[in-house]
Formats: sequence, C-alpha cells, structure tokens
Amino acid sequence: MQKICWTFFVLAGLVVASAPLQPAAAAAIPAVHPGKVVYDKYCAACHDNPEESRSRSFATLQRMIPALIAHAINDGRMKEQAKMLTSDERSDLIDFFTGQTRDDNLWVAQQMCASAEKPLVLKEPATVSGFGLGMKNHRYLSAEQAGLTTADLTNLELKWSLAFPNITMMRSQPAIVENTLFITPVDSQQLYAIDISDQPCVRWVYESDMPLRTSLTFGRVNNPAGGTTNSQTPALVFGDSAGRIHLVDASTGIGLWRKDLKLFPETIITGTPQLVDGVIYASISQFEIMVGAQSTHVCCRSHGAVAALDAATGETLWLTHAMPDAKPIRDRGDGQMIWGPSGAPIWTSPAIDLKRGLLYVGTGEATSEPAHAHTDAILALDLKSGEIRWAFQATANDIFLAGCRRENRSANCPPETSVERDVDFGASVIIAQMSDGKDVLLAGQKSSDVWALDPDNQGAVLWHWNKGRGTANGGVHWGMAYDGKRVFAGLSDPGRPRPGFEPQPGLYAIDVDSGESVWSHRTYPECDSRQDKMPYCEFLYGFSGATLAVDGAVVQGSLDGFVRIFAADSGKILWDYDTVREFESVNGVTGHGGAIDNASIVAANGMLFVSSGYGMFGQAPGNVLLAFAPGKEAPDKEAPGNQSPAEAGP
Repeated sequence: MQKICWTFFVLAGLVVASAPLQPAAAAAIPAVHPGKVVYDKYCAACHDNPEESRSRSFATLQRMIPALIAHAINDGRMKEQAKMLTSDERSDLIDFFTGQTRDDNLWVAQQMCASAEKPLVLKEPATVSGFGLGMKNHRYLSAEQAGLTTADLTNLELKWSLAFPNITMMRSQPAIVENTLFITPVDSQQLYAIDISDQPCVRWVYESDMPLRTSLTFGRVNNPAGGTTNSQTPALVFGDSAGRIHLVDASTGIGLWRKDLKLFPETIITGTPQLVDGVIYASISQFEIMVGAQSTHVCCRSHGAVAALDAATGETLWLTHAMPDAKPIRDRGDGQMIWGPSGAPIWTSPAIDLKRGLLYVGTGEATSEPAHAHTDAILALDLKSGEIRWAFQATANDIFLAGCRRENRSANCPPETSVERDVDFGASVIIAQMSDGKDVLLAGQKSSDVWALDPDNQGAVLWHWNKGRGTANGGVHWGMAYDGKRVFAGLSDPGRPRPGFEPQPGLYAIDVDSGESVWSHRTYPECDSRQDKMPYCEFLYGFSGATLAVDGAVVQGSLDGFVRIFAADSGKILWDYDTVREFESVNGVTGHGGAIDNASIVAANGMLFVSSGYGMFGQAPGNVLLAFAPGKEAPDKEAPGNQSPAEAGP
C-alpha cells in the first residue's frame, strides 16, 4: 500500500501521514492493536507532530466519538484519501482511536430539569442569537442586554462549569433566550437546551445523525411543517457537517425540517444562517482545499454559494453560486485534467441590509486555475432574487491547496503564478455607521487587513487598515466587533517567525471614520509553568476567535486559553482568566479547558459564558462551558496574567 501524507483528516483537523514501521522487535513484546499498525504506517508522522502538520494530536483523537471519525472517512473530508484503506483497516483504525471512548450521555438523565419547577419560557426576544448577535453582525451587547456593566466585568468569578463527554472542540456559539441556553458542542451530534437560571439543568436534547457544525440562530417561524398551528413557533436554525440546514422547535427539541444543500461531495455549512422575516439565508462552504492536493483527486470542481430558504417549509427560494461550474482546463501531465474555476468557500455568516435590500458575505481562496474574480472577495446579493449586485476582490490569483507547500508537490498544486496565500474573508461583514451617519461595511481578512467599503458605491474602498502579512490561520480569522465608534480586530498569526513573516498577534481598536489605530494590545507567549498544558505555547497565543464587545469593554479569547477583558476606550486589561485547567463540572463529567477559538464567548443574564477547547492545528482540546458572574467583593489589584500595556497609535 502506498505511503502518503494526508492532510486534514477529520473536520479540517485530522491528518494522516506515512511513517516507516520499526523493525520487528523481540517476540516477548505483546501483540499490538491492529489499528496501531495502521496508525504507525499512515498517521503517526503527522499526529505525533500536530503543530507542524496542522493536525489533531493523538491524545485528541482518543477523545473523539467514533461517529465523527467514521463520517470523515466514509462521507467527509477523508473520503478521497481513505479509498486506499480496506474496510477492516478503517474499522481497526477507528477502534484504535476510540475503543476506550464511550458516547456517554448518562449525565443528561441525571441533569434533567424538573419541568414543574422550571417551565420553559421563550416569550421574549433572544439576547444572543446568530454569529453576529443581529442582522448587522455588530457582535455588541449593551449593559442592559448582557446584564453586565463594564465595572461588573472587572470582577468576575466562576459560577459553574458544564462539561461534555468525548468532546475536543467547543466552537459553536450558543443562543440564549430568557433563562434557556441552547448549545451544540461541534464534535457531537447533540443540541442541548439548558436552563441557566441557577444551577444548569437540561430541558431537552435534539439528536442529529451527522455531526453538527455551526452556531445557532433563534427566531419565530409561521406554522412550520410539524410545528404549532395558528401561531408562530420559536425555532432554532443551524447547519451540519453534511451540508444540511436544520430547523428545530426550540420549545420541544423536535426537528421540524432538514434541508440538504450539498452541491458537491465537499460541501459543508460553516457560517451561521440568518433568519429574517420568515426567510433563512445560509452560506455554503466546501473543503476541497483540504483534499485537492492529493494526486488521486480530480481537482477541483466545488465552490461556495448562498441559499435563501422558506423558514416554514425549507423550500429553496433562490440559490446563488459564487462562480460558474468548473470545466476541464488543461492536462496536468498524467492524462488527468485540471478543472476550474473552483473555490470561493463562503464560511462567513451573512449580514442583512434591509435598507438596500442586500446581503453581504465574504469568500475564500481559489482551489484551481483560473482564479475567479469572486475569490477572496466581498459579494453583495439581492435579498429577493439572489442576484450578485456587486463584488469587491481584495486579493487576486490566490490559488491554494493545503499540503502544497511541502516537498514533492502533486500535479494538482497551484502554478507558480499564484500568490498562494489562503487569505479568505473569514470575519463576517459588519454593517456599521460613521459619525456622520453614513453606512460603511467593515470586512476582516486573514491577510491581517480590515477594509471599509461603501455600500452605496459598488463597494468602493473608503479606507484600508493593515498590520502585517497574516497567515492561513489568521490575521483576522473568525470575527470582529463594533461598538458604534470603533471596530475591534483580533489578529491570530500563529507560526514561528520566518523570512518575510513577523507575527503581529494582538487586539487592535480602529476608528471607523478614519481607519486609524486608536490603541493596540500585542500579546506574547506565556510559557512559564504552562509548557506541559500548552506544548506549542511559544507561538499559539494569538487572538483567532471572534471578538465580543459588551458595554464599554471588549472580550477576547486566545489560542493559549486565556480570556481577557479590555477597556474599549483605552485597551487597558480589566480582567484575565486562564481556562487551561481541570474543572469540577456541575454535571459530573470530567472537564478541561483548552484553546479558545471561533465563536466562543457571549454574555446574558448577568453572566459571561466562555466555551473552552479547540483541538485542531496543535491547539489544546477542551470540553467545558464556563459561566462567570460578578463577585461579591471588588478586586483590590490588577488582573493577573499578560499585563503588557496597550500601545497607542498605528
């Protein structure tokens, strides 16, 4: 069987690689698990070096549920690469990873609410809903909405923690309505409704047949199929790893409908859908970037899209593709054709502009030549028809496939003319206002750029801010926040310094009128006494997760597991907490924090909720939802942890 290094095995994190077997040892050594033989031969070189290979560590794999790995091998990101494995080898490998892992939800029965004591009430609007906390993606909560003032945020204490078994990644942002928090740990197939009025208890659990993926949006739907008649049904909408949108009754946890938006074998849903006036707007992404470099794969045909669905029925109202279907372009040298154009995955959450009747999304890189003009771009779509009204491309000719920067590039790898940077628009577009009332679109790119675009002039550039070159995992990675005056952009920049690359990880406040830096906070490694918990702490310490603004403060999680709260006007650190530790959870499941990434922090009901754990790219896995509330006594000293002062100016 051919040896090959496989990149991004499970959900963009499971990498399988070749590694020579060791010579046969003495007969006294006990027989090994047959799955270990497969692991040593095809997996160990990457999974034993997760930082370099951007993979999950072996310890992380052992904590995953079998269904997640089986989905990736049989239907997901590793379907192409796993063709070389026999059925027995697949089974052996899964058993070796997860043989001691049990998808144990016994805690749910023990943690169920007494419904008579805590009736489920969903009459009020959601405090937290959707990735951007609203149609315009501001990611801002007032003191009244959060139940927390800036002063409260300087004096937080851990109130409780909830841990989820067999979970390595807590990247899905919850929705919160009155006293109920809805959450899905992304490595799982469950959506939980949790009462948070006191000690948390479970109201219901929705079970999916596929791993769930996106954050959650709450809304009300007129008479959905299977829903309450003659009234609006409170509902949750979200996407899964198989490219489907789910609508679930938020009162009962009963699935109302499920819509398959799988355009290609590589289609997935990453961006959180929006629910506005009875219509669901969903971004459609793809993962061909992860498999396209393999010579066995005919590269590349998939691309991103946006769909509008009737919320009551799931019926497609319109579907807009980011580009035309791919066609054969040239012989790659072995009789197989390169297909193109392809790419432009859309993993941002749509911003909805009712004033102009438009929807805005950001796109990613091209995966084959020719690079289409809608890659690394902002697209404006008509809300009623889906027609693309205008497009702004920030980086042209960015053709990128994971694994092509290694030696022995495959015939699918981009031509030398490509800039080959992978600088998607990962941060969802924000619809903001300048001080004179003029609307402006704010877009963050993995190249460490923030763009201000004019929605009334075909996306013309009003100003442009940059801090370095960025990387494939950030720059501005998952999302920014806007408080009415400033946009706050966290930069990730993971990776060791190298020629032409100087990491600039930190949090940056930018004036929305001028594009000038107001203040900045550079973050630095904190490896003293933490090396055993964060083996790559020397460079996995930036701000990749989406930023949150609350009252006069800014909340930001870091790749090395810290939560920091800054004063919005000055950048002064108000509070700091290290989540990389063991937690005694209220539900009796062993809890551990890790890296904080994606959309992991929200606030409501006088509490700050932090999801900790992100077992990808060598980052630390974790499985906890942490609830912080103001302490009884005011703090008498500066917050612990990273205390480097804010840096004024650009």
